[in-house]
Amino acid sequence: MRFDALNLPPLIQQGVDQLGFTELTPVQEQAIPLALSGRDVAAQAQTGTGKTAAFLIALYTRLLKDPQPSSPNPRALVLAPTRELVVQICEDAKGLVPDSPLKIHPVFGGVDYDRQRKAFADGVDVVVATPGRLIDYAKQKVFSFKRIEVLVIDEADRMFDMGFISDLRFILRRLPSYEKRQTMLFSATLSPRVMELAYDFMNEAEKVQIEPEQVTAERVEQIVYHVGGKEKIPLLLGLLKERMADGRVMVFANTKRDTDYVTRVLQANEIKAAQISGDITQVKRMKILQEFKDGRVNVLVATDVASRGIHIDDVTHVVNYDVPQDPEDYVHRIGRTARAGASGLAIMMADEDLVFHLPAIEEYITFSIPSEVPADELFCWKYKRPPSTRKKTPLPVKKSPTDKPQRRRPRRRKPSGEKKTES
Repeated sequence: MRFDALNLPPLIQQGVDQLGFTELTPVQEQAIPLALSGRDVAAQAQTGTGKTAAFLIALYTRLLKDPQPSSPNPRALVLAPTRELVVQICEDAKGLVPDSPLKIHPVFGGVDYDRQRKAFADGVDVVVATPGRLIDYAKQKVFSFKRIEVLVIDEADRMFDMGFISDLRFILRRLPSYEKRQTMLFSATLSPRVMELAYDFMNEAEKVQIEPEQVTAERVEQIVYHVGGKEKIPLLLGLLKERMADGRVMVFANTKRDTDYVTRVLQANEIKAAQISGDITQVKRMKILQEFKDGRVNVLVATDVASRGIHIDDVTHVVNYDVPQDPEDYVHRIGRTARAGASGLAIMMADEDLVFHLPAIEEYITFSIPSEVPADELFCWKYKRPPSTRKKTPLPVKKSPTDKPQRRRPRRRKPSGEKKTES
């Protein structure tokens, strides 16, 4: 099906044409017509198959067909679990309809509180937010939920994983009733608990599932290298200097400590690498992501906090430096490549400590990942070690045998009272 057959508003069709979109992806072909007809939609699809464009097209079409003046109270609300995903959705929205009269406003923690608050007073139409700060503004009556016509919950399963379910229910209970608004759920996975949420707060949602038997993206070539723990760094360096030399690479590790170490090793060996993890400030995080998009950083090392919602074009390789402990994390990690019809390569390093997580991953994706022992020429054994970050404990000063112990000066006592004068 083609986009020009949807009878979209001219502004949206123009943006679609400028982005070069002609044919709808499978999830778009099923979800967009339902959403355009006003139905509630709960859609499950592979990562990178156009879910964001699907709900943005439906949302913008509804609002543009009924223009209203902007106010502090938004007409549409998009909820996302991470700050990175909020920023990405806003960028996608501006790219889809660059000349839109609708004001879109991101809301998330870690950046200027008063500036985000002032944007409501200036008038908004669409708010894209993480739940925490949005609830904070709502409790202060900075805005009201009463005008919400469209609600989108993106990565709904991740909302549960990150403990946002109570915040999500807090927001849903304050929205207009589901008969008076349209609700869309979009996620790579829709678990029973997510569908329970849909049944409670959606109006007979149409469930859309695209190729449920194929959980991972079809165009991602996957391979497992069986290595020892001490072989992972030499293998990673060898791959980056040879097979991935001209690529845009994301490396995932399970802990911040590992991301820090891997990044320092790569930087010590003249590889343009940066890391992104949970304790990095939002301003620095956004700067690193922009440098990666611009090509000033070739390798982005991340924990799973970055594996959802980051849409960076032309990521050619994903390396699982550690085997993820959650099968869903594996799906979302490798979903950073092979987006929008492109192809990609996902490599997983299975060492003796984490290889026992591999069967659960293969059961979840319903097939065995091809595996091999890497050839000797793939390793780079000669590399620079990064300087240690451990602080050295100062050595105790050795006393000479001739040194005499210092005598302490006796402490003077204060007089207990005034001296008596002689008569």
